Amino acid sequence: MDALILTCGTGGGHNSAAKAVKEEMERRGHHVHLMNPYMLRSMALTRAIDGLYIFIAKRMPRFFGVIYNIGEAYRRLPGHSPVYGANHRAARCLNDYLKENHFDAVIMTHLYPAEMITYLKSLGEELPFTLFIATDYACIPFTEETDCDAYVIPMESLKKDFLRFHIPEEKLKPLGIPVSKQFSQKESRREAIEKLGLEEDKHYILISGGSMGAGHIEQIVEYLLEHYKNEEKVRLIVLCGSFQKLYDKLKAHPSQKVIPLNFTDQMPDYLKACDLYLTKPGGLSSTEAAVSCTPLIHINPIPGCESKNMEYFSSRGMSLAVHSLQKELLPAVEQLLQPSSARQMLACQQQNISRHAAERICDLAQ
Repeated sequence: MDALILTCGTGGGHNSAAKAVKEEMERRGHHVHLMNPYMLRSMALTRAIDGLYIFIAKRMPRFFGVIYNIGEAYRRLPGHSPVYGANHRAARCLNDYLKENHFDAVIMTHLYPAEMITYLKSLGEELPFTLFIATDYACIPFTEETDCDAYVIPMESLKKDFLRFHIPEEKLKPLGIPVSKQFSQKESRREAIEKLGLEEDKHYILISGGSMGAGHIEQIVEYLLEHYKNEEKVRLIVLCGSFQKLYDKLKAHPSQKVIPLNFTDQMPDYLKACDLYLTKPGGLSSTEAAVSCTPLIHINPIPGCESKNMEYFSSRGMSLAVHSLQKELLPAVEQLLQPSSARQMLACQQQNISRHAAERICDLAQ
C-alpha cells in the first residue's frame, strides 16, 4: 500500500498524529510519504503560515478565542468559509502531485489539506481513499464543509458533536487520536528514570507549554519553587519547546530544582518517569499523557478547541482543570501527588482513551 499523509505545522499535535500513523504503517511494511501540502507551492508560504500561528499562540493567545468564536458563528452561514477559498491554489498544486504519484490513500491530520481535497472533489477529480483524523476532542469549525470518505474522531461520545454539523454518521469512525507506540509500551518508572539519567528518589513534576512553549511557564515555576522550597526531593522538568528565551532564562535560574529542556525525542520516557504532568490541553499532548498513564493537570488553554479539550478531560476525571494559577494550581498539584487521587485518575484515563488508535486507523485505511 502507498499512502500520503498530509499535515501542517500550526501546532505540534497535527505533526505528532501524522508521525504516529506513519510509524504504524511503515511497521506493517507500507510505503508512506508525509508532507505539508503548502510545500508544493512555496517553502516561504509554509514558513509564514506556521510562523504566524506560533507568534499568535505565544504573544496573543486570547486572539485565538476571538478567531474560534468567529469561526463558530461563520459556520452557521450558507456557503463556503474563507478558509476553504484560501486553499484553492494549494489544492491545484496538490492535484498535480497526486497525478504524478500513485497513492492508495490520502490521510489528513489537519483541516487545511482536507479543504484542499474537498475542492478537488468538487472539480470532479479522481482521488484515492481520503481519511481525515480529528486531533481535538471537538468538531472544530469548518470540518463540516469538508468532504472526505471517512472521519476518525477521538471517542464514540463525540459523535453527537460531529452529527450536529451534518457530517454523515456512516463516515464517523470513533477510533481515537493516534500517538506513537512508545507511549503505550510497558516500561516501569525505574526503567524510564535510568534511561533519562534521573534520580530514583526524587519526585519529578513535568511542565510544558506545548511545542511552542506558550503559557505562563515562568509564573508556574516560581509558584512551585516557592511552595516546595524546603522539599529537597522535588524537581521541575520544564519543556520549553521552540521558546529559546524561556529556555535561556530557566537555564540561568539559581535553583537546582529546575531542569529546562528544549525539544526532546524522549517524551514517552519523561511521562513515565514523572509523578505529574502540567500542560496546555492540546489534543495530542493530553492523549499522550493518558496513554502513558500519567496524572495530568491542564493549564493555560488557548481559547477555542483547547478549552473544549480541557472540559472533555476534566469532566471525565482524566485531568484536573486549573483556571486560576494563583488559586487552583498548588491545591491541584498537592491532590494528584496523593497516590489515591493519582490512581483514580489513571483508571479514568484507561477507561476512556484508546491506546491503539494508530493500529485501528491503519486497519481502516488498508
